[in-house]
Amino acid sequence: MPAQARPRSDATQDAAQAASTAPVEHIPVLLREALAWLAPRPGGRYVDGTLGGGGHAEAVLEASAPSGRLLGLDADPAAVARVRERLARFGERVELVQSNFREVAEVAARHGFVPADGVLFDLGLSSFQLGESARGFSFQGDQPLDMRLDPSLPETAADLLNRRSESELADIFYRYGEERRSRRLARAVVARRARSPFRTTADLVETVIRALGPKRGRIHPATKVFQALRIAVNDELEALREGLRGAASILAPGGRLVVISFHSLEDRIVKQFFRGEAAASSVPLRPLTPKPVVPGPEEVAANPRARSAKLRAAERI
Repeated sequence: MPAQARPRSDATQDAAQAASTAPVEHIPVLLREALAWLAPRPGGRYVDGTLGGGGHAEAVLEASAPSGRLLGLDADPAAVARVRERLARFGERVELVQSNFREVAEVAARHGFVPADGVLFDLGLSSFQLGESARGFSFQGDQPLDMRLDPSLPETAADLLNRRSESELADIFYRYGEERRSRRLARAVVARRARSPFRTTADLVETVIRALGPKRGRIHPATKVFQALRIAVNDELEALREGLRGAASILAPGGRLVVISFHSLEDRIVKQFFRGEAAASSVPLRPLTPKPVVPGPEEVAANPRARSAKLRAAERI
């Protein structure tokens, strides 16, 4: 997905949160680099597994004109509707589907995109989701504590906070947010919900500040907690593993898989898949980026949300 990215466990998250109250503008991260590694061409078939604001998808369609085709997926139905309008000028060259990218192989087969010449995953939240969705992705303002990318998922972030045990909450905060004070925070959450259940982002932010103290430096104390809850609610890391396996399986020989991640948990999974699991499978990949590609200083200055982005690319052999 995007460039205006997901809540992260570093300063990028705070930039994203602060910007979420500004007018919404979608700026795709590492766009030039993603196109260079994906190498779209006329007649090719490409899959954007994380549409977001549609910036990457639009660029792929332009670069593969006049006959390249693109299949776009997003778990968020609002994102699909928004991007459908943006890409309407490409007509039958583009097909959009509301689906989690963990199902990329099944969706691609169903829509005639196997084999694919390239697959792109941009794992960040779009600026629209941060700024407009009112689903609790941002801790600026006061929003319903939802955090579901797909509104049909059964459990919201509020449900998770109000129902999980103290030990389960501590594990979520530590594993997915890398929050070292996870046990202290989990105790505070359980004590708070005994008085009144969590309903909004303001409820959570207040509890975090009481437990961990106010903001020091550039990083808000709620940054890691919001990241952890969003990952848990959407099962993001397992979805990534499944999506990588599915994407590799549909690539044509010479086809490329390009992944843009925004925190160490995601990047580690991508790196290990490119170097290990995929290499040992029936659809081996050759890593093309020995080290991750990161934004240059000009891009970071223009779009602070890009700061933590890392791009890795591999080619099916």
